[in-house]
Amino acid sequence: MHETRIDKFDHAILAALQKDGSLTNAQLSGMVHLSPSQCSRRRAALEKAGLIRGYAARLDARGLGFGIRAFVRVNLRSHSEARDSDFARFIARQPEVRAAHSVSGDADYMVELHLRDLDALSGFIHERLLPHPQVAQLRTDIVLKTPKEDGGLPL
Repeated sequence: MHETRIDKFDHAILAALQKDGSLTNAQLSGMVHLSPSQCSRRRAALEKAGLIRGYAARLDARGLGFGIRAFVRVNLRSHSEARDSDFARFIARQPEVRAAHSVSGDADYMVELHLRDLDALSGFIHERLLPHPQVAQLRTDIVLKTPKEDGGLPL
């Protein structure tokens, strides 16, 4: 997708919705100094352009019983488009995987996991990830603290 040009009002709408996606157009209008109907039209245009990809509630993982957050660096055995696609499809089907990225550096993929406990992490690694035919090596880091987690873009 090519870069879409946005003006200061679009920018303000995006910044506000990034902080609270549940804002109504009436609430937005007061924040960005446009009428609710203008906010509605602009919001719809930003959605249609793909700049707003969706809306979701941010949940408290620990409060919901997901006590382990880990990042796993995965090295694949060999590389080809078909093998990379196979691994990417496998990762996409795993509910514990919250994000996965093909990366540069000493790993091929960086995978973020949320699990209930260490037993669940061990099971995921030993019963699903390591047996995958494309996986050569893993390095797992367990999150101890999260001093910052914004999730948004620095608009």
